[in-house]
Amino acid sequence: MTTIAIIGAGPGLGAAAARRFGREGFSAALISRTQDNVDRLAAELGDGGVRARGYAADVQDRERVVEALKAAADDLGPIEVLQYSPAPRREFLRPVLDTGVDDFAAAVEFSLHGSVTAVQQVLPGMTELGKGTILLVNGGSAATPNGNVAGTSVAFAGESAYGTMLHDALAPRIHVGQLVVPGTIGGGDPMFASDALAEKLWTMHVQRGNFRVTVGPA
Repeated sequence: MTTIAIIGAGPGLGAAAARRFGREGFSAALISRTQDNVDRLAAELGDGGVRARGYAADVQDRERVVEALKAAADDLGPIEVLQYSPAPRREFLRPVLDTGVDDFAAAVEFSLHGSVTAVQQVLPGMTELGKGTILLVNGGSAATPNGNVAGTSVAFAGESAYGTMLHDALAPRIHVGQLVVPGTIGGGDPMFASDALAEKLWTMHVQRGNFRVTVGPA
């Protein structure tokens, strides 16, 4: 049995992805900042038949991210899928003229350094398996810079560039994909419903196509 590790796991998209992959036999490692929250989510998923376990780690604490991913692989089985989808913090969502160097540095640490840390930890295991998928989930500013959310616009651009290079370097055995969601997840639009997005993530995993998939009208 292999594992999907979800960094930024919560009751919305994280839980939906765990359920979707869990239906296919995956265990789910739920990684987020608060142990109580991921423990509660793991219990709810377990009641629904998904083998899940929670691990506390802040993506800006690189050592803790590595420790959480190591523990997840030991407890649940090899990590075949990594989903990096932590929700941006408020300080990354300010207008460009209100965003200083420390704000940009924190955003880059969150989105780029955190994702690089996670990827470097799981890649050896995926290489040993001979397969794997890395899924990056970002908002619309990953594709189009938005001066009202300057931190994510800069940080997501770096994460996107990193993911694009990984996609080219690791294909075909390991697929790297980015899901761009230009709307509020779970905000009432069925297109951005958590279950619908989780289905897209599953499709990206099995179809292993282009790097970027943007949610929008067909």
